[in-house]
Amino acid sequence: MVPLWWYVVLGVVLFVIGAGGVLLRRNILVVLMSLELLLNSVNINFIAFGHYYDDFRGQIFAIFVIAITAAEVAVALGILVALARNKSTLKVDEVTMMKG
Repeated sequence: MVPLWWYVVLGVVLFVIGAGGVLLRRNILVVLMSLELLLNSVNINFIAFGHYYDDFRGQIFAIFVIAITAAEVAVALGILVALARNKSTLKVDEVTMMKG
């Protein structure tokens, strides 16, 4: 059986990689993938602690996070398609304002 701290360390490593991607990268797609990595690292910890304490609430929270993440990706990709058509770039520094 794998100990709990392995899952916690995995979650922390993924969270740090995702946070580094959000803070250091300039491509909007890479920033979105890094946000996904952040949320998935949280899901790993929810499920690990839920299994450790023999409680299903961790899995329920993970399912809610996955649903919210799917909605976020759908909206963000729609915005990115509109942005790519208007600005022809996906760099964070070059996109300063979106007009409606």
